[in-house]
Amino acid sequence: MPNTAPLSFEEYQAKVANLKSLDDVSAFVKELVGPTVQAMLEGEMAHHLGYDKYERKGLSDGNSRNGTYPKTVKGTHGEAEIQVPRDRNGSFQPLAVKKFESTGSDIEEKITAMYAKGMTTRDIEAYMKEIYGVEVSSSMVSTITDKVYPLIEEWRARPLASVYPVVYLDGMHFKVRGNGRIINRCSYTALGINSEGMRDIMGIWVGETEGAKFWMTVLNDLKNRGVEDIIICCVDGLTGFPEAIRTVFPQTSVQSCVVHQVRTTLKYVPHKLKDKLAVDLRSIYTAPTEEAGHAALQAVQEKWPQFALSLRSWEEHWGELATFYGYTEPIRRIIYTTNGVENLHRQLRKVTKTTAVFPHEESLIKLLWLAQRDVAKKWNQPIPSWGEIISQFAVLFPDRVKLT
Repeated sequence: MPNTAPLSFEEYQAKVANLKSLDDVSAFVKELVGPTVQAMLEGEMAHHLGYDKYERKGLSDGNSRNGTYPKTVKGTHGEAEIQVPRDRNGSFQPLAVKKFESTGSDIEEKITAMYAKGMTTRDIEAYMKEIYGVEVSSSMVSTITDKVYPLIEEWRARPLASVYPVVYLDGMHFKVRGNGRIINRCSYTALGINSEGMRDIMGIWVGETEGAKFWMTVLNDLKNRGVEDIIICCVDGLTGFPEAIRTVFPQTSVQSCVVHQVRTTLKYVPHKLKDKLAVDLRSIYTAPTEEAGHAALQAVQEKWPQFALSLRSWEEHWGELATFYGYTEPIRRIIYTTNGVENLHRQLRKVTKTTAVFPHEESLIKLLWLAQRDVAKKWNQPIPSWGEIISQFAVLFPDRVKLT
């Protein structure tokens, strides 16, 4: 049986005096782990029962110590063998080393942090052994990171603000194993800017290939969680998207992403002509008014008749593309493109790119949630020029936006 008795002061002083190197210090700290945890457990048991070990008070108390059981705990400084005390009634729930847990919380935090940065379970297994001398299996990494599922459910059900001046909606596509084959899945992201100018990842949902029907489900979820009004919703050019938004939020203005529209227009243009056409397209979305923008579009159509089919979609979607013309430059900058949510997606991609195919949908949701949590920690300031922006919203929509 390992020695779990605490050191006397004299023994401690003698050991400290013999420390000659960092390796000696590390070994000494490791030696202290077992006795320290053991002392904590004994203290917890005494508090639980109401009397110290070997006191006669326990003989007629109705509950008493009932031996111990061995356990190996893993921490930053390696493994330690301890003896966990039991009580006769089985009501003792230790806090120092919880039941069914064998890994210290600091190690769990490190493992979860590495997983959130996109390290694979095998990479984490190798890293923990090399750096900390702790052996953790791939399955243990999965078990530890699976503990975030209740947090994910809590996050996905949390109440939201009643009004969001701007909300970006966009999707990312992943490959997931399901029903014995590899299938495509889309993660739907709603990124809002609240009345204080703070970015808020309102939710991430995983469903089938991106479509307006699933977006309707997302929008209804936002409404059920307290969102009463969205002033402007910024989206890509997905067919049926504006109709889905207005069905749930009738007052919301929809801004289709101009950058997506430009990319779609240039998709089948010969490479040698792309730059020239891109310059002319720029004259459309930099025009000072909607009338000037539409005139610029007509000029581009006349100049480039060979691309009439590609340019026709500008006319077909002009109602949603032209929304930003009704606002001043500070608001235009944040709504004419979905760059806000695309920047978020780029950061999430850095984490998810190490996994070509996710073993199941839950693993994709887990990694996306951990990654977004890390990103959101950095958002501690309102977006630039928010004071000016929210003041203009309050003037334009006095019944919907209130200055606090």
